[in-house]
Order: sequence, then C-alpha cells, then structure tokens
Amino acid sequence: MERNDSRIPATVVTGFLGSGKTTLINRILREQHGRKLAVIVNEFGEISIDGQLVIHDQDAQLVEFNNGCLCCTVRGDLVETLGRLQQRAGTLDGILIETTGLADPAPVASTFFAADDVKSGIRLDAFVTVVDAVNLDRNLEQSNEAVEQVAFSDIVLINKMDLVTAERMAAVEARVRQLNPLAKIYHTANAEIDLADILDVGAFDLVQKLEVDPAFLDDHAHEHDAAIGSFVLEEHRPIDINRLMIWMNDMAQRRGEDLYRTKGIFFANGFDDRLVFQSVRMLTTLRRDRPWQPDETQMSQFVVIGKHLDRNEFAAGLAGCVFR
Repeated sequence: MERNDSRIPATVVTGFLGSGKTTLINRILREQHGRKLAVIVNEFGEISIDGQLVIHDQDAQLVEFNNGCLCCTVRGDLVETLGRLQQRAGTLDGILIETTGLADPAPVASTFFAADDVKSGIRLDAFVTVVDAVNLDRNLEQSNEAVEQVAFSDIVLINKMDLVTAERMAAVEARVRQLNPLAKIYHTANAEIDLADILDVGAFDLVQKLEVDPAFLDDHAHEHDAAIGSFVLEEHRPIDINRLMIWMNDMAQRRGEDLYRTKGIFFANGFDDRLVFQSVRMLTTLRRDRPWQPDETQMSQFVVIGKHLDRNEFAAGLAGCVFR
C-alpha cells in the first residue's frame, strides 16, 4: 500500500457464525481513541441483534443491512452506502464492515473495484477473518463459505483460545495454514488484538488475489445453501431465564449439528437489565447487557440460524419458557 493514499481505508471482518466478529467490532470501537469510523453490520436474519449489541460511539456511524448478504442480495445497498461514505474522505478515518457468517468474501471484495464511485474514494485495506477454534473443523466440513472466508483472508484471528488446549490451537493453525499459507495469524481470546495489527495495515493485495483466482473480479452470482435458513421469534411476556437455559441446552444437545447459531436479547423476569443469550452449536452463553431504557419496549427477540430447523418447534419451546 502507498502511504500517501488519501482514500478511506476499509476493513472487512468475516468469519463463520458465532466466531466472534461482533466482539471484535466492539473491541475496536471501545479502543479506537478518537478515530471517526463508519460501521456497517450485515445480518442474515430479518432483524439485527448484532446491530443492537454494537457499541454506539459518538465518533462512529452505524449502518445496518438485514435479511440478506452483502455478497449477493443486498450488495447493491453496500455499493450505495460506500458511495455516500467516500464523500467524507478527510473527515472519516476508516470503515468497518461486518459481514454475515454465511458471506462469500470474494463478491464483497470485488465491490471495492467494480464501482468507480467506490474505488475513487475508498481502498480495501484488509480482510480480517475470525476463526472459532472450538468449531473450525465442523464449520469447514459443513460450509463452503467457511472455507472461502479462511482462504481469502489477509489476517486470521484464531479466536476462543481460552476454550481449547495448546495442542488444539496448533492443529487449528495448521488447518488454517493449509487453506491460506500467506495470511498473518494471531491467537486471541474474546477477540483481543492490538488494533495496529488489523487497522490501516495495507494487507489486501489485489495482484496476489488475482494470481490465486484470475476470475476474482468477475461478477459471479452467489447462492446460499437452500437448507440453511433463519427465523425470528418475539415474545412480550417476561421469560423465566432458568427455563430458557434448560430448554436451549437440551436443544443444543439434540440439534447441535444443525443448530449453527442463536442470539437474542431477552426480557427476563426478575432482571432490570436486558439479557443477551447466544449459542454456537453446543456452546451457550448468557450475560447481562444494559438496563432497559424508559422509552423502549421490553420484549424478547431471538434469532435462530441453522439447517432443516422447524420454526414451530422453537416457537413452542420459547413459549414454554414464559414466566408463570
């Protein structure tokens, strides 16, 4: 990268479902020390849970795209948004783009070169891929997108190192190296990384990408596996959080292979705070978020992503968790 390039640097954060992308985005916003950033968050589902969980900073502008992937159905929206943002060259220090966990990175990257009004004011700085050390093998086996994300990346964060052994980390790194021998690799827990290692690093090399894939800039249609889908469940009655945890742990055990990802904000009996529940295959977590604001509706919103899942089954299960 030429250091006299005055275009706005854009960092694309990819990674399969539940790898830790939103955690990384929040870490950047928490530690960016006055940088003025635009943050684009893309959700596969109908509503944006991740968008609600991204820190709202006075120096950051948040743009959300729901119910589609930047690599295909809402790619035109990305071009339009980047076209508007490039007009802020000189006042905007960077753009962060969090793709869905099911995004093919190549069509997203080609957007920066195919649209004249984008490439004139914005440069693609790096593809940062967050890898789930616990579930990498299963993700690679079941999803071609997971393979593409690792193979296409400039920087790989092997995340959740605190949940696996040193031997497992070495095996994961070897697998990543097999798919991508050129990427810089960092081991992280909770996506903790020195920002100097991932922001404004000039890691994206178009010539190198074209050597690997000469058709990289061609306009290819991307189609997701039709068996993979998502749905949103909403509940206005307070939830018994103990019942929720028992139910979801049971679902994770029974449907773990097909239940890729869940995430939700819950209105729970006995709590003044919003509760955030997430699961990645058979790993579930629950944490307090922030107090409910006086002007917001107290309700639960739960997004489920997976393969061959029955919405009615999950709706009945959630209804069974209502506090009585």
